[in-house]
Amino acid sequence: MNKVLKISLIAFIAFLLLAGLGAWYAASFINPTQLTKLLSSSVKDATGRDLKISGSVSLNLFPVISVKAEQVSLSNTSWASNPDMLTFQQIELDIRTLPLLKGSVEISRIGVKGLEANLQTNKAGEGNWNFTPPVLTSNGSATQTLSNAAGNDSADSTFVSIKTLDIVDAIIRYQDGNQAAKVIRLPRLTLGSRDGRSTILLDVQYEKYSLNLKGSTGSIRNAYFAWDQSPVKMDLDLSLTLNGKSLAIKGEIDKKPQVLPQFRIDLNSKSFDLAPLAGSAAIAGKAGSSTSSSTHKAQGKYFFSDESLPFDVLPLADGSININIAELGIPGQVPFTNFKTTLQFKKNSIDANDVSFNLGKGSAHAQISIGGFDGSAPKVSLKGLAKDFNLEQIIATTDSSAKVSGGDTRIAWNLRGSGVSPHQLASSATGALQISVGQGKIDSKLINKGGDFVVTVLDAVNPMRKNSTQTILECAVAYLPVNNGMINIQDSIGAETDRLNITLSGSINLASEALNLNINPKEKSGLTTGVDLGGLVKIEGTLQNPQAGVNKAGVVNSAVSIGLGFLTGGISIAAENAKSLATKSQPCKTALHSWSDIYSVSK
Repeated sequence: MNKVLKISLIAFIAFLLLAGLGAWYAASFINPTQLTKLLSSSVKDATGRDLKISGSVSLNLFPVISVKAEQVSLSNTSWASNPDMLTFQQIELDIRTLPLLKGSVEISRIGVKGLEANLQTNKAGEGNWNFTPPVLTSNGSATQTLSNAAGNDSADSTFVSIKTLDIVDAIIRYQDGNQAAKVIRLPRLTLGSRDGRSTILLDVQYEKYSLNLKGSTGSIRNAYFAWDQSPVKMDLDLSLTLNGKSLAIKGEIDKKPQVLPQFRIDLNSKSFDLAPLAGSAAIAGKAGSSTSSSTHKAQGKYFFSDESLPFDVLPLADGSININIAELGIPGQVPFTNFKTTLQFKKNSIDANDVSFNLGKGSAHAQISIGGFDGSAPKVSLKGLAKDFNLEQIIATTDSSAKVSGGDTRIAWNLRGSGVSPHQLASSATGALQISVGQGKIDSKLINKGGDFVVTVLDAVNPMRKNSTQTILECAVAYLPVNNGMINIQDSIGAETDRLNITLSGSINLASEALNLNINPKEKSGLTTGVDLGGLVKIEGTLQNPQAGVNKAGVVNSAVSIGLGFLTGGISIAAENAKSLATKSQPCKTALHSWSDIYSVSK
């Protein structure tokens, strides 16, 4: 045998013997019972919670020194409904060898099986997971050790040297206040560290939805301990998959001490679907309510909800997120195609000045701005124009049972408001919204899904509508100018069908949501139909609970024109019809305003 090879082999065997003896010697310092007490004391000092191990504790020396414990639990905060925040069927800790030779314990890996986490918030919004985070040592090092002595001050955390976390078969129960808990399953979560980088593998299941996140980033551990204490630079290379559709996440994060983080992130996908996220939120909302759907609906005071929007989760940051998705699935809607935008983060404001997408053969351009979201009255601005699409493209694919054809549609909006809830935003809204719909046929089943307000208006205009299965629309225009939450309508809502010309006038107060709308229909045929004169009806009540009332002015005007001193019972509309034939109205042309006055897109 080659002499050099012999020497190398002997040296290698000697190294293994020495390493084995060193491991045995280091392991002799570890008493499982003493280590259990040490860990419990460390956790108590670091979190204020009690760590309890009721099962067996064993020690392994190969391939690494590790301690395995069965039936472990971490106590909950005093106000939580469950006595334990965390329970583990099994937890395994890998111990670093070299620190043991110095008489200290450092954990390099945590492996968990059968985790059950009971997460909860109280009425004040405080979470039971709020712990005191570890801190860096005085010299800025992120690696701290804990002496094996029982009386050691465990403020020097045992856990700061962890490089790997493996969790298998975990269940997370999240409870918001006293509401019912939502259950999330984690078949697998792995966080690893290698060559200064972190690797991530995450599988999540919630109801019928599944999520997978995998890839690598700069060191999460180093970033956590150095955040706001020393410069941090991280790159991202991740893939997020929702119900089989993937989104690539790439970018960089740069954080300097005492300065807002700067970042640039790119989100790209051939096909991504928001329905799983929206559906998950909807299911969570239902799970959190013990009342029936009808009871829940009755509890809502306003059509525009007065529940706070999640402005508090928006980050104070400085950076951009570029989004490019070839096909974006939207809940209850046909997919958007070629969806592109750039979100600009500037401290407490977020701007998207270049939102664009296609819808069927149509296209849309929009601008969105949210400012001061860290204050009591965030400011929101929405501008946009959608054109060259029709109702058939949108509605027929979302409701196959409703027959819709035609209906070329164009929408422009330019609105701004402030507040923390949709109701506050609507109450302070200023600007204008305009919608125009061209000739088409609309199934009555679809109209009936338009909500109480739409159905009440249409029934007031034509009580015989229910006898028809289809409405033939020639055109419809709604121009809604808004000034500090007040919509004043002066014949700026008009529609023409095969039988009626219709105009609306009056007001809508978005603060109180009070309705005061006069309906002015004119029968185009000039024939008596036995239908009560629509002009005698007005819409009162609120957006949430609209009601048909009596238009007193209409009653007087109609009585004079028909030559009656007063009206009793039903009235014939023959006289009104005769007058309407002599004076042809154009409700759509009258209502339509210049599109460029609302929003224009420069080419």
